[in-house]
Amino acid sequence: MLDVGPGQGTQALRLARLGHEVTGLELDPRMIAVLREAVAAEPEGIRERMRLIEGDGRDTGAHFQPGSFDVVLCHGVLMYVPEPDPMVAGLARVLAPGGLLSLLVRNADALAMRPGLSGDWDTALAAFDSPAYTNRLGLQVRADRRETLAATLAGIGAPLRAWYGVRVFTDLAEDDVPVPTEPELTRLLAAEERAGRTDPYRAVAALLHLCGVRGG
Repeated sequence: MLDVGPGQGTQALRLARLGHEVTGLELDPRMIAVLREAVAAEPEGIRERMRLIEGDGRDTGAHFQPGSFDVVLCHGVLMYVPEPDPMVAGLARVLAPGGLLSLLVRNADALAMRPGLSGDWDTALAAFDSPAYTNRLGLQVRADRRETLAATLAGIGAPLRAWYGVRVFTDLAEDDVPVPTEPELTRLLAAEERAGRTDPYRAVAALLHLCGVRGG
């Protein structure tokens, strides 16, 4: 598996613990250092299944041969890329036939929801006309539309197989809010999971999880 932009390694480490061979491709040297430290704290068997490479997800061809991976994850990265199509095409190129391309993106079709529900009417109105927005880190980034990415995936031979909404009910939660305790957490996750795969709720989720499968 290839995890493009693994950050602190939440997904990569979880996959390695499950027995998968995982490569992390990370551009930020600070995140590479954090992830290396996290990997070093794992048991030997997990460390052996983790490989870390410093590099740009837009340059996968410089690091990997075509068809090198069964699964490619690109979660929370496309919003930082001005033009997503070349990067998505590069990710699909390193997928083996039948491989899964997993994208997690900001939902441009619901960009007005967070500011609107917060009473920030100027930002909500602006969101109808532009996919650009300011994220919680104060960075200028962009969102994607499902139909546009679906067309891109079809054009590069990894058509959309399934899609889900992420953070339907919990997008307004503050970053420093403690994780709920049981049994509330179980009910929260059940509600989010159900909404994330049910129309019309998933269409207004803060994030979209798109799963494309390469033909062959």
